[in-house]
Amino acid sequence: MSGLSYAGINEIAEAVNGVRSHNRAFDEFQIIKLDRRQFLKLTGIVGGGLMLASVAPKAVAQDQDNLSFQPNGYLKIDANGIQLFAKNPEIGQGVKTSLPMIVAEELDAAWSDIEVLQSPIDQSTYGAQFAGGSMSIPMNYRSLRNAGATARALLIEAAADKWGVGKDTLSTRDSHVVDSANGRKLSYLELASDAANLPIPKPNDVALKDPKQFRLLGQRVTGVDNEALVKGEPLFGIDQILPDLKFAVYQKCPAIGGKVSSANLDEIKKMSGVVDAFVLEGNGSAMELLPGVAIVADSSWEAMRAKRALRVEWDESEASKDSWKHVSAEAYRLRHEKGQRVVDEGDVDGSFSSGTARAKGFYKYHFVSHAPLEPQNCTAHFSDGALELWAPTQTPGAAIGSAARVAGIGPNKVTLNQMRCGGGFGRRLYNDFVCEAAAIAKHVGVPVKLQWTREDDISYDLFRAGGFHQMEGSVDEYGKISGWHDHFITFSPDGNRPVSGGAMGPGVFPHGLISNMRVEQTSLKWTNRCAAWRAPGSNVFAFVVQSFLHELADAANRDHLELLLEALGDPRQIGGGRGMHTGRASGVVKLAAQKADWGREMPAGRGLGVAFYFSHAGYVAQVAEVSVGEPEGSVKNRNGDSVQRRKLQVHKITAASDVGPIINLSGAENQVEGSVIDGLSTMMDLSVTFENGRVQETNFDRYRMLRMPSTPEVDVHFVDTGTYPPTGLGEPAFPPVAPAVCNAIFEACGHRIRTLPISEEGFYLA
Repeated sequence: MSGLSYAGINEIAEAVNGVRSHNRAFDEFQIIKLDRRQFLKLTGIVGGGLMLASVAPKAVAQDQDNLSFQPNGYLKIDANGIQLFAKNPEIGQGVKTSLPMIVAEELDAAWSDIEVLQSPIDQSTYGAQFAGGSMSIPMNYRSLRNAGATARALLIEAAADKWGVGKDTLSTRDSHVVDSANGRKLSYLELASDAANLPIPKPNDVALKDPKQFRLLGQRVTGVDNEALVKGEPLFGIDQILPDLKFAVYQKCPAIGGKVSSANLDEIKKMSGVVDAFVLEGNGSAMELLPGVAIVADSSWEAMRAKRALRVEWDESEASKDSWKHVSAEAYRLRHEKGQRVVDEGDVDGSFSSGTARAKGFYKYHFVSHAPLEPQNCTAHFSDGALELWAPTQTPGAAIGSAARVAGIGPNKVTLNQMRCGGGFGRRLYNDFVCEAAAIAKHVGVPVKLQWTREDDISYDLFRAGGFHQMEGSVDEYGKISGWHDHFITFSPDGNRPVSGGAMGPGVFPHGLISNMRVEQTSLKWTNRCAAWRAPGSNVFAFVVQSFLHELADAANRDHLELLLEALGDPRQIGGGRGMHTGRASGVVKLAAQKADWGREMPAGRGLGVAFYFSHAGYVAQVAEVSVGEPEGSVKNRNGDSVQRRKLQVHKITAASDVGPIINLSGAENQVEGSVIDGLSTMMDLSVTFENGRVQETNFDRYRMLRMPSTPEVDVHFVDTGTYPPTGLGEPAFPPVAPAVCNAIFEACGHRIRTLPISEEGFYLA
């Protein structure tokens, strides 16, 4: 049972390299460059390998007494101070702080002495540079520790040479080397020039700290950009301004795959402030450059005004005809048909026949948008056959490759300046907005900032896939789960390979825990673009399987917590080295239940619900406490169905997580709290529907995000078992939210939720 499934690894590998291409007819995917095993080797997931930053050449200043000490790409010490470089994109997950903290810990530098900078995009020095899959910490933990420890060893050696003493008598603390014999000390700045002349030791020759000696890691450290963010300094892509900058917008067909037949370009070019308007034919890849009309103007306001006046006749002969109503009806029709068996273990039919109680239900969840706060944007300048980009991307290396293809130049002719991202959640793994900016910049030959509107951002998103599950299970005479059957109905561009986030196979919870288990998969044709979304797959599978576990507990007339712990069983590893350890799983379940005071008497209309999930190698359990009001009368949901309107209040979410040692406690708490709020927002009222290939909800008036007064108390706890390496935390805390709340709703009022968003079943937040 894998925390990051092979399908998930494929998703990240493809996005990192910009390798998923999709042809005009939307009937073929192709993966190039790295295969999965190559990617695993690169990131160090297989065989314990590590991608270390290449050793940087020591910079030699004119003044030989002021050499710059730069033993690797992660740190630099000179007379001006200590600089640490954050290699991966910052998208709000805190890596610009947490990654340098790892270096600083092994360097034994005082955090107050450090200046943190975003590193250049240079994969020959840093290896893969991307933000996705909750992999920034686990991929870089050991190499960053080595980087800091190597520098510390050289500084100690420089001090030993200067004082003429043995290295064994020296120690480090707070950016100084200290002689324990007499208490004298030298600052790292004083030693930098001498250390720059020393040969760099091999990584295996450098001793790392015992984690018990850590003084910085595990503490609460404020984000290095927090002051600049509060002051509104220009850190984001949307903030970029260059001399002679022009502003661009790009209009694509509302139904993905449509091409421009004609447009009122002459009229648009005559509008005030418009510099140019032209058609781009696209490059045949829906993940890079779709056909459309570009407008370039002197200001973003003039460009957007011209876009509103644009009239395009679209050729939709090859465009999407997707319809949510159609696929919903088709999935319901197919729910009891046979699908492709991806798991078939034991005797499922026999377990159903002999079981003393059974449960069944049809679950569904909608497509949703990433909806980052900062819509997609990119600034680009094409000059003298070279392209420079200022891009808020999660995959800068892939962006360089894609932009180079669109511009018709080599990647060595592309420079990318990594900007802070105003949210990502997987959307900025894909670089279509960068490709559009590159194509427009090449056409006009001046610096251009492409800016998407909110409507663009939702309409042309790469969506989290919807899905349907016909669930059936049984319990035996002892109340134990005896059989499990999940017929998963998903989507595919060609009827074969599922869309991103829409594949369910071996390793998905509760595989390995139930002896008699069958998972079948049926694919419906779908042409709109889908892509990785926060905790791909897990974000919806957890809702289904953890809710259905509660259904089985109810069928057996048993306490859900008791049944869940029984299903996890004795401590053991399931599914290999990156699989789930049931002991760690039980540990977070028990801690969350203890902190939430599980089992206490609840007043009428109030209930507790628990859920657990193993995602991206992280273990998270949550207990939700909710209250549900009395029915307020029948209303029509967005599908036109009559439902009872009921008020829901989520009072508190208690979360327990085991992700190994915590790097930055403040950042870790922030990630869990943010995941809970995002999970609650998504489950309550977020859905994207399609008719005739077109998105129906194109702004926040219909795609209604959670408001601040509705946010619950979030009580965060961590377990550190002490023997496991750290993993990421941007995704594991999201999946348990929906099932915990939905299970609590059942306990409060007896209503079983089987649809996301739950507003479709009449619930609204107080």
